[in-house]
Amino acid sequence: MFKLSLQLQKAAQHLRGTTLNVTAVLATLVLLVVPRALAATTATNSCQLKSPKGAIQHVIYVQFDNTHFRRDNPDIPSDLEQMPHLLNFIQDNGVLMSNDHTVLISHTATGILTSLTGVYPDRMGQPVSNSFRYFKTDGTTRTGVSFAYWTAPLFDPAGSTTDTTPEMINENGKIAPAPWVPFTRAGCDFGAVATANTILENTAIDIPTVFGAGSPEAMEVASNPGQAFADFVGIGVHCAQDSGICAQSTHARPDLLPDEPGDYSDFNGLFGAKYVNPVIKPSGPMTDLDGTVIQDATGHIGFPGFDGMEATVSLAWVAQMQEAGIPVTYAYISDAHDGHGTAGSIHFAYGPGEFGYTQQLKAYDQAFQKFFDRLEADGIDKSNTLFVFTVDEGDHFVGDTPTPAGCDGLTTPCTYNRVGEINADLRRMVYTQSGDSTLFSVHSDDAPTVYVNGTSAQPIRDQTDPLVRNLEREMSQLSWLNPYTGVVENNIMVALADHIGMKTLHMVTADPFRTPTFTPFADPDWFFFATGGTTPAACATPAACAFIPARTNQSFAWNHGDIQDEIASTWVGYVGQGVDPARVDSTTWSDHTDVRPTILELVGLNDDYVHDGRVISEILEGYARPLALKKSTSFVALAQVYKQLNAPFGAFAMATLRLPPRRLPRTTRTTRLTTLLRGRSRLSPCSGIHSLLR
Repeated sequence: MFKLSLQLQKAAQHLRGTTLNVTAVLATLVLLVVPRALAATTATNSCQLKSPKGAIQHVIYVQFDNTHFRRDNPDIPSDLEQMPHLLNFIQDNGVLMSNDHTVLISHTATGILTSLTGVYPDRMGQPVSNSFRYFKTDGTTRTGVSFAYWTAPLFDPAGSTTDTTPEMINENGKIAPAPWVPFTRAGCDFGAVATANTILENTAIDIPTVFGAGSPEAMEVASNPGQAFADFVGIGVHCAQDSGICAQSTHARPDLLPDEPGDYSDFNGLFGAKYVNPVIKPSGPMTDLDGTVIQDATGHIGFPGFDGMEATVSLAWVAQMQEAGIPVTYAYISDAHDGHGTAGSIHFAYGPGEFGYTQQLKAYDQAFQKFFDRLEADGIDKSNTLFVFTVDEGDHFVGDTPTPAGCDGLTTPCTYNRVGEINADLRRMVYTQSGDSTLFSVHSDDAPTVYVNGTSAQPIRDQTDPLVRNLEREMSQLSWLNPYTGVVENNIMVALADHIGMKTLHMVTADPFRTPTFTPFADPDWFFFATGGTTPAACATPAACAFIPARTNQSFAWNHGDIQDEIASTWVGYVGQGVDPARVDSTTWSDHTDVRPTILELVGLNDDYVHDGRVISEILEGYARPLALKKSTSFVALAQVYKQLNAPFGAFAMATLRLPPRRLPRTTRTTRLTTLLRGRSRLSPCSGIHSLLR
């Protein structure tokens, strides 16, 4: 059975008063609001965005990996504070929402895909990322990877033989609607720069999915895999039907979305730097904002790898696409808190205020200065462009207190003795502490989703199975010597969700084989993995099963996936026509699902499905606000209450995690949660609430 090494698994993971009569308010809104139709827009000869005053001609969306507005240490300026050209651009021209939230499990793929689609992970197939486990029909599990092209089947690097459901599976078991569709239907080419699953993510399953198993591209993968990755992964353009971009190339491929609501025919796309770069920059190879040719760590010109998508690289592609006439661009920028060497050749975890960290943030700030200056020279600015900047999730830093005391990283660099997550073997720890040798695997994480092996007769065990119940109890009572403090830490798992709990958190998809048996959420200093085998070895000493790895060029110290506030909390910045220039909004509670409907409201387009998020009308100018808000004084209050009921980090979902199995009998807990969840579910279709909240 294929298994990712612990190092690869870790790399994959580091690759959120007033009482209302809800029914009465809903009834009022139904009478007042006719929701905007979800019909497809007919393609025209040019990009037809329909912003409230008609001025928006460009959309530039940038999503960071693990970049913080809040300070990780009160003495050290935050990531955004150390990028003043970006922070000032947002604050001086628009609004930065600092009370935004990610979703669960809070990792890169899940966070980005939720932002792109406006739906929670149960409706787009990736609640556990950046890798996950799935059950085979014999009850064992294998590894799936969350990063694959939008229309690919489930991506198992070893080849899936039992689960061929779509990678991006929606609530109906079909391929989830794609985020570029409303733009291309409106005649706007959509450029994708390393943005999750909108481009080819790998050469294993994505090449045959898009180009075909016997294609020249597939032959290049076989003969020169390094160059093939640089040629075909990471960069793409989804073209409108009358696109001049795709017309310039002989390598355009059909942009197939077989399950797209409302049909999606006769659209093409360009996939890979090999085919995109000659169209957007015919004068020569792509260069970063400093003029350096973009290449990977081993010299392959083209896409440098996802860790190589630093600000100067990613923003250069965005600018080049915009200058070539691609009006809508979505881009990813890799994190600044890890040293990536040359295009991702290393992964060295910095602590806040360390010299390498502050230097990298300085380089990011300089890149944004060059980016904004270049766009302004092109005539692309806040008067005609909607800018959106956000992040996938927050982080928890794991390491010693920095020295010297009071260091700020700028005038006085910080240094650290020990840096790194506590690596812990959950299966051996459970066996040592409880004597339970039940075979299970985990998705390695500080929220290590647990998959208890089943049998051929019953691949997925019942939630009432005594083996499952015992493991839940044992893990909820886990205690161990913390190598940072030197003291035994009790109740390392701070919360736990079974199937009904995970459903509350939007973690249960239409593919039952991907659903974990249960999910514990740990103290964020810990990172759990699990050894295999019939009977695990007992831990001879606490350090044998829980340790701080030596700090090397493959080190990890920024934990996420969990439920703590520093992980849940994110930010999003909006600049453009219709956005109220309020500088910082620290009051309005939002999450990733709200980004999509807010963008579409500002550009006057629609998806052909219903979002889980809502338009954040609180940050919009009066003329740009939805009709529902204009006709009802109760709209915002209703929207805010519903958000707290439905969001994974909302008050309702977080309250359910305060009912751990060690405090309530299983039947009592399950009954309570089931009753609460049914009550919430009644609101979803009630009086068209989702449509009203658009």
